[in-house]
Amino acid sequence: MKTRGRMVRQAHHPERSRRKKTRCGFTPLEIIFLRGEGLKPRPSFLTGFTMLEIMAVLIIIGLLATLVATKVASKIDQAKVITTKANLKALHNAVNQFKMDTGRFPTEEEGLMALIEQPSDVESYEPGGYLETTELQKDGWKRDFFYQLYPESGKPFVIISYGADGEEGGEGYDADLYSTDAS
Repeated sequence: MKTRGRMVRQAHHPERSRRKKTRCGFTPLEIIFLRGEGLKPRPSFLTGFTMLEIMAVLIIIGLLATLVATKVASKIDQAKVITTKANLKALHNAVNQFKMDTGRFPTEEEGLMALIEQPSDVESYEPGGYLETTELQKDGWKRDFFYQLYPESGKPFVIISYGADGEEGGEGYDADLYSTDAS
């Protein structure tokens, strides 16, 4: 720097001489860290997660979510089977109570409606019907139960739920559930 024809020397700053910058704007030490050759921890401006690390975490979270979802779905199906068996047992007991009061089982034409609406030919009928509700219960899959009088099994009657698929037969959660098997 020139002042009135003389050259004035700038004061020596030790801080500046230690931090000489290269052309790209980083100190030599920072360049070593950028290349991954340093043993010291990275400077704070270089911390964070790489794309690979983020993708690995997302994949792990996705796998865990899949495991949890399948366990929850399995428990929901089990709960529907348990609910259906409980409803079958309640309906079976109500039909038996109907038989004890009236001396006969409901006909297939009357079906389970005879438990909530008094048939015209029945005199000794429980006031309010044989169920706690004014509507017929549904199975765990929100379908109607089927009533059969004198089925092939030799029992006097059976109440059936056709399971998760709603069709006769099946295995697992699709299997038919019978009031005579409900325990």
